[in-house]
Amino acid sequence: MKFEKILNPVDGSEHSMNSTLAAIELAKQFKSKIVLLHCHSRFPVVLSEPYFQQAIDEIMKTSEALIKPFEKILEESGVDYEVRILEGLPGSTIADIVRLEDMDLIVMGSRGVSNFEGLFLGSVAHQVLHKSECPVFIVK
Repeated sequence: MKFEKILNPVDGSEHSMNSTLAAIELAKQFKSKIVLLHCHSRFPVVLSEPYFQQAIDEIMKTSEALIKPFEKILEESGVDYEVRILEGLPGSTIADIVRLEDMDLIVMGSRGVSNFEGLFLGSVAHQVLHKSECPVFIVK
């Protein structure tokens, strides 16, 4: 098997930090590129200017702060990586990125920051397992 592009979705949880560490190890073994992905909530559509732009700025600022520790670890590891911050539901967005960018492997945490929500809606990891078109490596 050859894993040239590894997708690493993160949400700021301990499980996603562990998944990034695992993705780095795999990337080193296979000489892969990691695509670090964070999916944020949808932008509000009912706000008018200037509040709409303020809401977008706040969401992006929060997302950038969330991925900063992950970027630091990736930078220190020396592996090749890119960052994507996208709007949308993680389960669907991850599956879309896999198709659009021809990913070879997904490395993600088994649980995210919203464990309680997963009891009712199904976990993001569960959705990704069913929707993605490539292997999924789940990390605790």
